Amino acid sequence: MAVNDTCFVDPSAINIHTNGGVWNQGNILSSALPRLQLQLAIIFVLTQSLHVLLMRMHLPRICSEILAGIILGPTVLGNIPNFTETLFPREGDIYIDILSKIGYSFFIFLSGVKMDPRLVWTGSASLTAWSVGILAPLIPFAGGSAIVLMCKTNASLNVHRYHIPAVRSIISTNILFPFPVIASLLIDLKIMNSELGRLTLASTLISDLISNFLATIASNIKMGSGWRDGITASSVILLVAWCFLIVASAEPFAHWIIKQTPEGKPVHRVYIIIISGAVLLAVILTDNAGVNFLYGPFLLGLALPDGPPLGSTLVDKLETLACGMLTPLLVTYCSMKVNLTVLYDLEWVWRVWALIAVCLTMKFAAILFPALVCKVPIKDALALSFVMCTQGVVQMAFYFTFAIAQIFDGETLTTVTASVLLIAAGTQLSAMSLYDYSRIYTGYHKRDIEHIPYNAELRVLTCTHRLDDVLAVRRILESSFPNKESPLAVYALNLVELVGRASPLLIDHQLGQKASSGGSRSQKIIEFFRSFQQQYSGLVSVQLFTAMSLPRFMHHDVCSLAFDKLASLIILPFHRKWNQQGKLILDNSSLRIINCSVYDMAPCSVGILVDRHKIKRPSPLSLIYSVAVIFIGGADDREALAYGKRMARSPGIHLTVIRFIPWDPMSEIQWDAVLDAELLKDTRLQGTHQDNIVYREEKVKDGAETALQVHAMEEAFDLIMVGRRHREESPQLLGLNEWIELPELGPIGDMLAASDINRPVSVLVVQQQIVRKR
Repeated sequence: MAVNDTCFVDPSAINIHTNGGVWNQGNILSSALPRLQLQLAIIFVLTQSLHVLLMRMHLPRICSEILAGIILGPTVLGNIPNFTETLFPREGDIYIDILSKIGYSFFIFLSGVKMDPRLVWTGSASLTAWSVGILAPLIPFAGGSAIVLMCKTNASLNVHRYHIPAVRSIISTNILFPFPVIASLLIDLKIMNSELGRLTLASTLISDLISNFLATIASNIKMGSGWRDGITASSVILLVAWCFLIVASAEPFAHWIIKQTPEGKPVHRVYIIIISGAVLLAVILTDNAGVNFLYGPFLLGLALPDGPPLGSTLVDKLETLACGMLTPLLVTYCSMKVNLTVLYDLEWVWRVWALIAVCLTMKFAAILFPALVCKVPIKDALALSFVMCTQGVVQMAFYFTFAIAQIFDGETLTTVTASVLLIAAGTQLSAMSLYDYSRIYTGYHKRDIEHIPYNAELRVLTCTHRLDDVLAVRRILESSFPNKESPLAVYALNLVELVGRASPLLIDHQLGQKASSGGSRSQKIIEFFRSFQQQYSGLVSVQLFTAMSLPRFMHHDVCSLAFDKLASLIILPFHRKWNQQGKLILDNSSLRIINCSVYDMAPCSVGILVDRHKIKRPSPLSLIYSVAVIFIGGADDREALAYGKRMARSPGIHLTVIRFIPWDPMSEIQWDAVLDAELLKDTRLQGTHQDNIVYREEKVKDGAETALQVHAMEEAFDLIMVGRRHREESPQLLGLNEWIELPELGPIGDMLAASDINRPVSVLVVQQQIVRKR
């Protein structure tokens, strides 16, 4: 069975839409537009329903799209009499075909926009990424060429010449490394920002560019062997002219658009329309150059700068329709041509499976062995190999093109479609079983403030999203009392949402790197921290970083940087902000999720800073910064107290330690209680020598009395520090857990972070490092 692209009826005889009387006649499906709308609705409902079920088994979305096509095709529902003729007649295929190809053209264009080829030649890719990225496409390409040559010359293989083009096409498709498919898998696996994710993206970028270059050469060689020399020469000239046109016009035009766009604003929609038209024009020019029509949009996308304002606006305007709706339609439509019940030439089917297995083995080995030689851990190397061997919409698009060109017969299309389904599912499940990102910091020991000697350097990682966050954290850093005996090392990480690009980016400003986006806001944050370093010259060292990432993966950037820099404390901004009148003006749920994820993964202690410095005080500000530590007991409270004692070494800090004691103390002796007693004893002793330290105890009956005491502290202090976690059976907290709104802050922190508090008191909720065991 050959798949063709022919319209079977006279287009003039096709009814595009109903005339209003069709409902009474009962033949609404005889009109093209209502039928197309019903087809799209059925396809999307079935695809999404399958995805809801399969996602629980951690299967990728393409599995749902392929299975939806198989169900709607001749394998399942197509066996129902008149189902296909009524709902999916052959004369209506052209509409779905056109929609899917237009969507896929824009999908490839946006994939090029998101890619940053400058990472390849600016030195951002590591030696391991270069080794894997170069050898991964070259070894399978050489092996595939040898297989094609053997099939042509070795009669003992018994490969009919009719099947040689199919063999060549299967090999050329299976040695591809499509960047958008692999990047999507990394997002599903939640490892895009991990060390493995960055290595995979860099290697894939190199491999994708090389494999596309090799495919272009092979395509021109094929044209030269089958066409007249004059036609081949003109095609090559057209291709070269098209590439030159992109370099000469697209990139300068894009930079001109960026200059015309006000800072912080999206690109005007007129320019988006012009670029969209250029994508369609690129399809026409590339198709007439004799190569695959998708190279035009891809090259155009590569020529445009990624990130804001142009790349982010293009992605924002085009991605939902192109990638979310029309591109999956291509996979389902192709799968609808598959018939698993009709396989006549079983010998050829087994040969196709064997060929795919050989190509997959060559790819796997070409990735695994260079990674092992570069001393990548065995589990990471295996996970890298599985991820880079995955398949998706790009392979399906090539297979469908070969079917349209009658290079594939029906059995071949069925086999390769089934292979995409199995490979996509198998690679994702294998990678998930090998790489557990939640145990990255297993075996990482004691990195907190409580166990740092007083004369040791304190390393703090501060995270900022807005300029307000910098102003808030600076007061905390100044209160940390940097001095010559105990200097302060600050690692300032500005978190920027990744928009309009696929690869996350960590910029080290000490190396002279500049953010390709982020605007003046990032620059102001950088200048603010540099002025802080100059103010405390010789006492404070500041290193500045910018992380561009998807919000769901930002905690990986935070934790990996804290791990690399041996930080003792991470300070995170609270997800709520208040104005000068104490009115809530921001409630960022994404930031809250980031904070919770950092709590779970952090390799050191973590503090969430609830900042209310904007709220006006009714009385003049005092030169003394009043700090209170609420102590109930436990590791987190000890960490907060240890930080407070460090602050109290500054004469400008007045520290008050308030310990809440139950009326009926618990009699059992625990190790935590021993540690609490030792630290409190040292605090009382330190208070006898320093006038700026006050220790007092308050007896409380239950959580209600504790809440009254805590609320009374809001007027008296500038900063209140409290531990996050406490024993659930603590009498001092009895009843508070029932009213908690933000569990990540603990009962006391949640109480002090309430939205109705209009006092200028800030709160630091501290969690001591969670030591993980192997």
